[in-house]
Amino acid sequence: MEKEEFERGLYSRNPSGSVARLQGKVVGIAGAGGLGSSIAVSLLRAGVKRFILVDHDRVELSNLNRQYFFLDQVGLEKTVALHQSLLRVNPFVEAELHCVWINAENLVELFAKADLLIEALDDPEMKAMVARRWLQSFPDRYVVMGSGISGYGMNDIITTTVHGRVVICGDQKTELSEIAGLCAPRVGIVAHMQANVALELLLNEGINKVNNCVA
Repeated sequence: MEKEEFERGLYSRNPSGSVARLQGKVVGIAGAGGLGSSIAVSLLRAGVKRFILVDHDRVELSNLNRQYFFLDQVGLEKTVALHQSLLRVNPFVEAELHCVWINAENLVELFAKADLLIEALDDPEMKAMVARRWLQSFPDRYVVMGSGISGYGMNDIITTTVHGRVVICGDQKTELSEIAGLCAPRVGIVAHMQANVALELLLNEGINKVNNCVA
């Protein structure tokens, strides 16, 4: 099937005109685990077709309880496995893959071509570094972050907040612990909130037009 015919069918139920408006948009995702893998798949289904995916890790069996990977992908680099999953949705997706540690020195070079950065890392200090470095280098571009995803339930405290060009999804207070753990439903909720905010930003080109965000 030709690309035009395929994508016309794939995206036939998407909002009118949205896929055309997303043409050429590049989304950078820092982290391809529980948040990042689900965010990428969700955005691809919404019409984003160009990604920069960065993660240093490989798929482990314990990842399968919440990350968008499958048993036959255990052992693969997460960026490679995620690219495989994206290709199964849309074989015309374009993805730049980097299996490296993200740090203050390489962040800008890795994501320079991204119109929007999505932070999907685990470590709080790394999260802060990503936001700080991104805004220092690209003050006109947004970063969408996830914070507070552990446990289950507590839907009523999961929110989206906006601080200038930083948008944060999650409850922003639940810390990861062995007792709280990580479960697919709650991780998935936050991941899809991040994807939903990213989609609004890409389509509306500004936070002032984004609905359901509290400044």
